[in-house]
Amino acid sequence: MASEVQAEQLIAADWGGGAFPYRVGHRKLGMWLFIVSDSLTFSALLIGYSYVRASSDNWPTPFPFWPSIIFSSIMTLCLLSSSLTMVMAVKASARGDKAGVRRWILGTILGGASFIVLHLIEWNHLIDEGLRPFALPSEWAQRWPGASPLFGATFFAITGLHMFHVFTGLIYLASVAAMVKRLKHEDVEISGLYWHFVDLVWMFVFPMIYLLSVDFRG
Repeated sequence: MASEVQAEQLIAADWGGGAFPYRVGHRKLGMWLFIVSDSLTFSALLIGYSYVRASSDNWPTPFPFWPSIIFSSIMTLCLLSSSLTMVMAVKASARGDKAGVRRWILGTILGGASFIVLHLIEWNHLIDEGLRPFALPSEWAQRWPGASPLFGATFFAITGLHMFHVFTGLIYLASVAAMVKRLKHEDVEISGLYWHFVDLVWMFVFPMIYLLSVDFRG
């Protein structure tokens, strides 16, 4: 009889206010739903990029190993390092170390900000060369005759959307760091979920956009 009463109490605790369906906090569940929906957006963009690239007779491969690939690899290292510091922030939160959470999140913000700065430098370099959303630099057009002008559109759309996610993530993490003493451990976990998602997306963007476009001819 007592076990039945306990079971009823557990059910009531889970479903009484609808706050914890399936024992997952509604905020964490909302973040997971956002991640799934955003994954579909990036998947559609990368599939579209793959189709445009495969259907082109002469797709540009404009990134020399030095400095372009090395530069983008440094960007990737900054983002991966920020993912590691985010893991440390979540671990500090699990221990109840609020000061440690703030320090590690600030380290994560530093890594993400470095990624954005380096990315903007790269964008500025390509724009100075003459790359536009629907036009290629004249030098590229000579090296890859008949190349699709959609290279710029796909490049700026995919990397720009990802950079926007990194920027909004920095604002999100800054607010978490500012209010960390009033937040629960789950709130830090949720911010970590978003940041790891941003890093994971880059692990698909980097090889598809950069590594498959290496200019082996120098």
